[in-house]
Amino acid sequence: MQVPMRITGIGLCLSLSLCLCAACSHTPDHQGKTPLVETKGRFLYREDLQAALPAGLTTDDSLLFADRYVRRWIEETLLYEKAKENIPDNAAIERQVENYRRTLILHTYRQALIHQKLADNVGEEEVEAYYHSHAGLFRVESPLVKGLFIKVPLKAPQLSEVRRWYKSDSHEAVEHLEKYSLRNAVKYEYFYDKWRPVSEVFAWMPRQEGIAAENRLQGNRHIELQDTAFHYFLHITDYRAAGEEEPYEIARVRARELLLNERQAAFLKQADEDLYREAIENDEVKYYQ
Repeated sequence: MQVPMRITGIGLCLSLSLCLCAACSHTPDHQGKTPLVETKGRFLYREDLQAALPAGLTTDDSLLFADRYVRRWIEETLLYEKAKENIPDNAAIERQVENYRRTLILHTYRQALIHQKLADNVGEEEVEAYYHSHAGLFRVESPLVKGLFIKVPLKAPQLSEVRRWYKSDSHEAVEHLEKYSLRNAVKYEYFYDKWRPVSEVFAWMPRQEGIAAENRLQGNRHIELQDTAFHYFLHITDYRAAGEEEPYEIARVRARELLLNERQAAFLKQADEDLYREAIENDEVKYYQ
């Protein structure tokens, strides 16, 4: 994106900058970049402004963004130079900067090592084995169910058949309900093969004051309700209460992440130990009494 030249305040700043540079005997090395603004010996370059411009801006918005960006850069540069003159213990700041730089370099190097040396393709059998051997890490936070739900008008046909079909998870019963739902159902949800939160499923049905959703499932896998307009049929095939073991289908993503994290930690620990041992063997470490 081309940076518009007619920016409020920028043209003047650029002219002053060029004049000042022309008057100086020392010409700064801009390393191929185009100076846009200079203050206190520091330069903002056109290329930096272009890189900061968000994509898709209109011409007017680009002008406004550029004007504000330049103004903010000037103010921050002036404040930075003023702060350097007034902060007494620059040595302490330099130590903090060096510590941060050291941490950043270490982190970048370790991530590069992991990327180069440690494969992130973990087999499904390994993930499942990790899940079973760390069962305590995977617990259901909110109750889950599998089942089938159908909602039909009060005067829908074949209600007796619906009552018979919805209580069975046989292929024949499901097929009957699917065909029936196309013509008559207001809502039809098949989730025999997928866990759903109990709160989500019971949100499809009329509320029963004073009765928690979990209590409505105690020993009851076939639930039929009605209000002034609809019949609601819910068949539960499987249920996991809060605190029980989380189903593998849900836990597998987190299990894979935890397994990878453990492997990465072990790999980095081994890399550190190998580096230390090599340095000792090569007499690169000296202890002083």
